[in-house]
Amino acid sequence: MAFSLPLEQLYGLLSHYALIAIRLLALLTTAPVFSEHGVPKRVRAGLAVLIAVLIGGQLPETEIGLYSWQGVWAIAKQILIGSAIGLSMQFLFAAVRMAGEIIGMQMGLSFATFFDPSAGNSPVIARFLNLLVTMLFLVFNGHLWLIAILAESFHTLPINDAPLHAGGFFYVVQQAGMIFREGLMLGLPIISLLLCINFTLGLLNRLTPQLSIFVVGFPLTLTVGMMALSLISQTLAPFFERLMAKSFDNFTALFMAFI
Repeated sequence: MAFSLPLEQLYGLLSHYALIAIRLLALLTTAPVFSEHGVPKRVRAGLAVLIAVLIGGQLPETEIGLYSWQGVWAIAKQILIGSAIGLSMQFLFAAVRMAGEIIGMQMGLSFATFFDPSAGNSPVIARFLNLLVTMLFLVFNGHLWLIAILAESFHTLPINDAPLHAGGFFYVVQQAGMIFREGLMLGLPIISLLLCINFTLGLLNRLTPQLSIFVVGFPLTLTVGMMALSLISQTLAPFFERLMAKSFDNFTALFMAFI
């Protein structure tokens, strides 16, 4: 017995899974780890289609066709929702990179920069901390939690042609404040220590002008900074775990703000 499927039903299934895959692809394009330039675009597209096939049968079917004005708005809506979730997770890594940039500047390593495909020219300390938190993100299964949260978003923000509330975008902008708040909190111990050293070196320069501060200051700040960085790295895992848990909890408020 041959299996037959009406054309209208086939078109509805195609629209249903395509809209799910578009939201997933928007997340994978903006989320940390998945958005790295080392991940090929074909892998992201294939992963989005695979996850859409796996979770599409558990989601309510949509009656919106792709080739309609409602379909155009639904596609744009899925891109906005997926990008908002991915960018919200990028704030965690941006906060750690900001802490690394400030620490590197205080240590005198601001000139030691190299090209980072994901962040442009970044200092070596910022890149080192970014690699550490990337490994922590994978160890804590943050990538799996992120996909699970996006799957749950289809229940709170189903695929329809209803407009998105502007409060959701304002909430994303408010969440960007964690870049400065948490980044400064992470690097504050080293920043305060190096600031005291620079203040002391400034006093010595005024009291003993014959002392070459540039010869003494750079090795001293570099040595103390590396020692302090080795000590603070022990607290990086619990700090980033708390930051991840806080960000995942905020996704519920983000989804409600879009309604």
